[in-house]
Amino acid sequence: MAIIKPFRAVRPAKNYVDMVAELPYDVMNREEAKEMGERNKYSFIHIDRSEIDLDDTVDEHDEAVYLKARENLDKFRDENILIKEKKECIYIYREIMDGRAQIGLVACVSVDDSINGVIKIHEYTKPDKELDRTNHIKYCNANTGTILLTYKNREKVDEIVNFYVKNEVPIYDFMSEDGVFHTVWRIDREYDLKELEDEFAQIPYLYIADGHHRSASAVNVAKEKRQANPNYTGDEEFNYYIAMIAPEDHLEVLDYNRVVKDLNGNTKEEFIEKIAQKFDVEKIEGKKQYKPEKKGDVGMFLDGDWYKIQFGNRYTKVSDEVESLDIAILQDNILDNILGIKDPRRDKRIDFVGGIRGIDELENRVNKDMEVAFAMYPTAIEELMAVADANKIMPAKSTWFEPKVRCGLFLHELD
Repeated sequence: MAIIKPFRAVRPAKNYVDMVAELPYDVMNREEAKEMGERNKYSFIHIDRSEIDLDDTVDEHDEAVYLKARENLDKFRDENILIKEKKECIYIYREIMDGRAQIGLVACVSVDDSINGVIKIHEYTKPDKELDRTNHIKYCNANTGTILLTYKNREKVDEIVNFYVKNEVPIYDFMSEDGVFHTVWRIDREYDLKELEDEFAQIPYLYIADGHHRSASAVNVAKEKRQANPNYTGDEEFNYYIAMIAPEDHLEVLDYNRVVKDLNGNTKEEFIEKIAQKFDVEKIEGKKQYKPEKKGDVGMFLDGDWYKIQFGNRYTKVSDEVESLDIAILQDNILDNILGIKDPRRDKRIDFVGGIRGIDELENRVNKDMEVAFAMYPTAIEELMAVADANKIMPAKSTWFEPKVRCGLFLHELD
């Protein structure tokens, strides 16, 4: 059963919160991160992507980067940009994007729940990204990123959250540059904290929606600290990490699209013909864009034209939790069999574009540095949970969640 616990958050002072709160470290490249940091000296990007404050020649995995992250974190603490909560709390965090609310609890979850499978995964991590966040946590001595977890709704948890939202004054209430509204309430009454812990103790599983690398890195650091402290009790802060825990009906999954550098030696006509041997392929007339409207349909942009690819029930209605995913069908039958991309996690010929960037970004990438783009229909949250429950793994980059949980709102110190 799931363990949650309150914690003494390191968080922004109220007059800095709208400037500190930032998008997760991995949704922008180095150039974009640097531009963000130059615009805002209070942005949490100076801690999460501290290479922006070093010379461009410094590798982003160099020790100097992690030392700079710690230096910047200490600076934010010394200048009271970040402050530490006086007592252990759990928080309610609501984001409103395009009129839709995503709301959940921010609390500590157990490293042991990750180890023993109570916190379920649905994707593999990339070793270099996992090592990067492991080092980041170690040098900062804090969990600096908030993982997004989901669970099957519990009525009592909803009641507690709704009471605070309707009756309590929030500690933060602001709009970020991208138009998302962020509101945070603090839960510090012992009775409510205990009731929430008891409720989650009856929830069999939590599911990672977003943040596999940060979760795995927190486990890595905890294991190292346990080895260095063989008499550890399990109550030490390094045995926990922070997460926003939102019920499944509050989460929305966007499409996670693909762009590929070349056609693997095929001409355009040969490539389309090979796809047509398995699936229905229809050219969209009039240079109109095509965004899939249902499961089993994929948009393809190639040589200035959009095409509609239909997989059909033969593929989408199979019983296997992974093989029935649109992403898996595309990977196995087109990306692998035709384009020769065996491991999309490591192959440099493929890149991934989150749905938040829109269909125009796929055209931009093809016109700039890619040959073909695939627009996907979003994976359902129910599909994610089914894969995790079956102890299986989705293809890389199967889900993109919006709105993103902002970094810098909550940090969890390990000592």
